Amino acid sequence: MGFRKDFLWGGATAANQCEGGFDQGGRGLANVDLAPAGPDRHQVIAGEKKMFNFDDEHFYPAQNAIDMYTHFKEDIALFAEMGFKTYRLSIAWSRIFPKGDESEPNEEGLKFYEELFKECRKYNIEPLVTITHFDVPMHLVENYGSWRSRELVGFYENLCRVLFTRYKGLVKYWLTFNEINMLLHLPFMGAGIYFEEGENKEQVKYTAAHHELLASAIATKIAHEVDPENQVGCMLAAGANYAYTCKPEDVWAAKKTDRENYFFIDVQSRGEYPAYALKELERKGIELPIEDGDLDILKENTVDFISFSYYSSHVQAEKMSEENKTDGNAFDSIKNPYLESSEWGWQIDPLGLRITMNELYDRYQKPLFVVENGLGAVDIPDENGYVVDDYRIDYLRAHIKAMRDAMELDGIDLLGYTTWGCIDLVSAGTGEMKKRYGFIYVDRDDQGNGTLKRTKKKSFEWYKQVIATNGEEL
Repeated sequence: MGFRKDFLWGGATAANQCEGGFDQGGRGLANVDLAPAGPDRHQVIAGEKKMFNFDDEHFYPAQNAIDMYTHFKEDIALFAEMGFKTYRLSIAWSRIFPKGDESEPNEEGLKFYEELFKECRKYNIEPLVTITHFDVPMHLVENYGSWRSRELVGFYENLCRVLFTRYKGLVKYWLTFNEINMLLHLPFMGAGIYFEEGENKEQVKYTAAHHELLASAIATKIAHEVDPENQVGCMLAAGANYAYTCKPEDVWAAKKTDRENYFFIDVQSRGEYPAYALKELERKGIELPIEDGDLDILKENTVDFISFSYYSSHVQAEKMSEENKTDGNAFDSIKNPYLESSEWGWQIDPLGLRITMNELYDRYQKPLFVVENGLGAVDIPDENGYVVDDYRIDYLRAHIKAMRDAMELDGIDLLGYTTWGCIDLVSAGTGEMKKRYGFIYVDRDDQGNGTLKRTKKKSFEWYKQVIATNGEEL
């Protein structure tokens, strides 16, 4: 069986990690602009340190990123040369509505994405568009408290209506929120949530979660009304959770961690809050801000497919000790003695991708789409700027084989595969450029220096061959 004939091979980026042009084209300031590089980054993106504007002491890598705002034609031409069937990108909300609460959109922003989508179409590349990849206009953060306010549902609805109407015929694959479960782990980056002193953080997070889930269902409804051809997916930061031992308490810890993340997708795919979540919230004294009609909207507007990111699996135990945890991830995990790790401590587990796919497919019985997968590594270019990245090829080859096994041996319906950071971009977690994922090297360093010259790596030609043979030659 292998890969379906219309399999969507491609790559993925996010506006805030590659676009730049933060003050061009009428764009407003967003939460994602304000994540500084360096030691304060984690506290800021976790909503623990207030940073609502730029200061002189920090460097903000998202301001200019790799300047895809002016390089997008060159970059899409390179994607086309690799043979991309799809390109996953995201819309910067504050480029369309600079403040977020205006009644009329910013035409210059709309035009930018229209040109970008037409450029994709020129090469028969299907755009896969994330409506919100962590972006929230700072005006909405400061004046409404971001997603803790129900008013954001209406502002997001306006955004979606404008996008679906304007890009009808240009875009048919949409994702409502990127890694929606990141709201629980890095709330300021994930949803513009900063915690005021004395606030009940769990209550705030689940209030925001309800509003995002409601907004996602409304977006799905509008997408199908505007164009019945539209396909709407949810998006989960995924990765199988293994029990540290066969001790039942460890097994239960792994299951509970899974549920914490599946909670969002259960609502988006099945259309209702799962019993386990309602019980857990009740125990914690958390009340979801459900209003009349909300549950009907959720029930009647479930997603068409399930998309997810997969980088590594995780290990859970009843008692997690700090010295035994892995490095550098938003998700707590114990080190797995059977796996090797990336330079950033992410455990490399191709079989874990197949396991994750089986769990998701068994749970939801909807088509899957792997929209992020890749290896962040330090690339050392030679004197011509060429990078021999065999380690990246090895990582991707092993994961593509695992996907093929999931389809051939397990019967899973997979729509496509977009590797993360198909061109080098700023890391969301660390703000670094040196943590590179791409097939294309961008001459830029962690301090923002460099020519921005694009150079193909060894993996560029390899992935081109993978796509040309529809996954037969790895």
